[in-house]
Amino acid sequence: MGALTGMIEAPAVRALLRFGTGAGIAIEGEHLEVRLARVRPGGARLAGRLRIENYRERPASEWGREYAAFLAAHQASHLAAWLVLPRHEVIVRHLRLPGVSDEDAPAAIAFQLDSLHPFGNEEIVYDFRRAGRTASFVVAIAERRVIDFYAALFAEAGVKLAGLTFSGSAVFVSARLYQPPPAGGFLAARVLEEAREPLVEIYGESPAYPLFSAVFDAPPERAAALAAAELRLEADAPRTGWADILPKAAGEPEAVSPAAWAAALAAACPQLGSPLNLLPPGLRAASSRAQYVPAAVLATALVLLAGALWAESAWAEREYRKALEAEAARLAPQAQLVEKLDRELAQSVQRIELLNSYRGRTRGHLDILLELTQMIEPPGVLNSLQITPDQVSLWGESEKADELLKKLETSPRFAGAEFTAPLTRGASGDIFRIRARREGGAP
Repeated sequence: MGALTGMIEAPAVRALLRFGTGAGIAIEGEHLEVRLARVRPGGARLAGRLRIENYRERPASEWGREYAAFLAAHQASHLAAWLVLPRHEVIVRHLRLPGVSDEDAPAAIAFQLDSLHPFGNEEIVYDFRRAGRTASFVVAIAERRVIDFYAALFAEAGVKLAGLTFSGSAVFVSARLYQPPPAGGFLAARVLEEAREPLVEIYGESPAYPLFSAVFDAPPERAAALAAAELRLEADAPRTGWADILPKAAGEPEAVSPAAWAAALAAACPQLGSPLNLLPPGLRAASSRAQYVPAAVLATALVLLAGALWAESAWAEREYRKALEAEAARLAPQAQLVEKLDRELAQSVQRIELLNSYRGRTRGHLDILLELTQMIEPPGVLNSLQITPDQVSLWGESEKADELLKKLETSPRFAGAEFTAPLTRGASGDIFRIRARREGGAP
């Protein structure tokens, strides 16, 4: 699994990876169209083309030798080709799975697989890929017997195949080699002249369908209108031909096989994305790695250059850190002196606040003593007075001890006054012990 296009988005890196040679084969009616693409950062070039007539009627070994001679003539015998199957032999479905990760996608798609094809109990082969970075997945399905037939036929011919795919998947990958397609969507049509009856194949992209591929048995204008409605395209969205959305090939005439050209382009740069592949993994052949040597050399040079820039940045950072540390060491005595003065100042402020607190506490205690003296009328006496920040406790004798409790309650300085012991009789009156809370936040 993976994405139809690679995760490499940096333009500079993509330019370096646009380097390779690929072979694409398209089945078009009773003949095979073969294209050999040579891709470079500056553009794509048609390295060779071949048409194999009546491949079904001729012995596979015969036209296989013709294909092998073609590759040898272009020093491309090491290549494994991508084969584009007839569009009517592949079912293409579009699934939107928001929030489904690449790890969970296989199970989610397998759960819906039976509802995606009309083959019933027939054995099938399928592959799926995420369309770019969207939440949409493209699923390609074909009957097992069809895949086995083409795999056996091309193996008999001696043709190495990297994969079997359909035209829309190859176009999706190759159309992005040099620049992205229009963001708002587009529609491209081509007439399948090799079909027994004129058919129109539509390829399109839109926010609703990141990859749309279908064949219509209708005139081109009608087919385009139906496809545009399915794609939900705006009225002014581009409508063009397949050749206009693929990279131009130097020396390629107008009358070409866009499906074979798209497959060759995708085969040339697999590191930038690969089409859906219906060929069983055990039958897939790989192209020689020698074609990637120039790209590897350029990539290595880029890595070395990036490493040199990083080393220079690290050296500059170390030198700057050393300069900062030297300046900090020079200013350290002054900073220590400032810290010492700050500590001494803080201690002085604390002492001043403590003295003010004691001064206010003494004044408050005298005010309480004065008020209590006025409350206890002669011959009453106050024998003991204890003042804390929260309460006062007093002990004495008075003829009017009950009234003293009421006076304390009405005073703004006290609250919750109560006797802490029963009244007893003394020489100058009732002996009382009273406790009250202090009010007003007095010190």
